[in-house]
Amino acid sequence: MTRVIRAGRVTFAALSVPNYRLYFAGQATSLAGTWMQMTAQSWLVLTLTHSSTALGVIIGLQTLPVLVLGPYGGVIADRVDKRRLSIILQSAMGMQALILGVLTVTGEVRFWQIGVLAALLGLNNAFENPARQSFMLEMVGPEHLRNAVSLNSVMANTARVVGPAIAGILIATVGIGICFLLNAASFVAVIASLLAMDRSALNPTMPTPRAKGQLREGFRYVRHTPELLIPLIMMGLAGCLTYEFQVTLPVMASRGLHAGSTGFGFMTAAMGAGAVLGGLLVAARGKIGLRALVVASGGFGIALTAATLAPSLPLELAALAFVGWGSISFMSMANSTLQLTAAPDMRGRVMSLWFVAFQGSTPIGGPLVGWLMAVAGARAGLGVATVTIFAVALGGLLCLRSVRPRTRKGTVRADVGVAEPTTT
Repeated sequence: MTRVIRAGRVTFAALSVPNYRLYFAGQATSLAGTWMQMTAQSWLVLTLTHSSTALGVIIGLQTLPVLVLGPYGGVIADRVDKRRLSIILQSAMGMQALILGVLTVTGEVRFWQIGVLAALLGLNNAFENPARQSFMLEMVGPEHLRNAVSLNSVMANTARVVGPAIAGILIATVGIGICFLLNAASFVAVIASLLAMDRSALNPTMPTPRAKGQLREGFRYVRHTPELLIPLIMMGLAGCLTYEFQVTLPVMASRGLHAGSTGFGFMTAAMGAGAVLGGLLVAARGKIGLRALVVASGGFGIALTAATLAPSLPLELAALAFVGWGSISFMSMANSTLQLTAAPDMRGRVMSLWFVAFQGSTPIGGPLVGWLMAVAGARAGLGVATVTIFAVALGGLLCLRSVRPRTRKGTVRADVGVAEPTTT
């Protein structure tokens, strides 16, 4: 029993921070609504257009602003109070969901309206995500950051289990629009948690004074720091062609396995369940650095191979559970590696590039994967995802020798997952 209690304290260490507990509870509610909306939006587009290419276009519109404006969002995050910015932008996201819900419930929704609202959501995300990602360190400090990032991933993927399952039931019973309206209401929880935080317990980074060339400065910093550049390139390639599950899973469910909306919900939930287990393991024992990323991407590729070839829905669900495990392991390790390696005054800009790599590449990959499935079949999307992540693993392996662990102010050694004291 003592060993179990000790393991629990290690796995959930970041929850000992009161502000993070508030944040965790608010985000848990909001993210369940977000996954409901993502599931419902994909099914709504397929219902209106019967086109996988159209689905890829919507996903592309939602992420194009991240590609174009994401780096500047990092500059803004380094300049301002991250908590206040998050409150404003979370409120805007709630309004977007409310508008989409009203249009859908009243039967007035059109494909072009979904596109416009998706682009507006992407514009919001370009500024909200760098602020939220870099705010994490201010809440929990470097000693709990890796654990907090992993628990955040667990929370997001628990929502991936709950949200789509609820969405599937609601779509089949009361209609798609209710999913959007409930998501709009869920933003109240996260906004309330940010407002209720004890600001005296935060450790805010000193805002970077406004100056010319800060965006270029961020690019130069990353270009000359291999410990940051290589994981970002790996994440960019994976984000472009592997993390296109919003496009690949609905088509695989409807055309590859003929499982309908219920099957799609189960597939997304199975992937989320695997991600929860994988995230808990990373939270307790995960490492950071390039070597860990290579191992994680290799395991991710093996799971994707099984998902691509699965001949039936039960086997697909089992494979997707391991896909979720590999997905969250790779993503959490990359996130923690970047946050703990970046200098404090550069963290917002570095994390904006992480978001660009993860989601900003989707305007390229989303339509491409959608077109590929339309031409070559439903399984082609997961197939190209598999080939890409294996290429990422091989590229990371070849780069291992060029990255040497180093310690400096505001960083950790790149080959371990423990922050070290800094010296000057």
